[in-house]
Amino acid sequence: MTETYTGQTIADDITDEFDSPASRLDREADAILQRDEMRSLGVRPLRRAIREDARAVGSWGRNRAGALRHTVEEEPVRYSLYALGLGVLIGLLAAR
Repeated sequence: MTETYTGQTIADDITDEFDSPASRLDREADAILQRDEMRSLGVRPLRRAIREDARAVGSWGRNRAGALRHTVEEEPVRYSLYALGLGVLIGLLAAR
């Protein structure tokens, strides 16, 4: 069921993602990072490092948002005036 055009089969045009040079390089890099000497240095695979850092940033953001919400709830008038002043400043800068 392979049709040919210009001497190639359609099956030749389909690249398998798992056999691409980038995926082979990625697997080799992961294998290097799994070695004992790399683990002792604290080196992590990039994907795992990004996932862990994203979780840490998300946790930090939630904590900061909770703290901000708490302070605004304690003094709503004060922070409303801050927001109004900031809005006026941004409006003046945008009008230039």
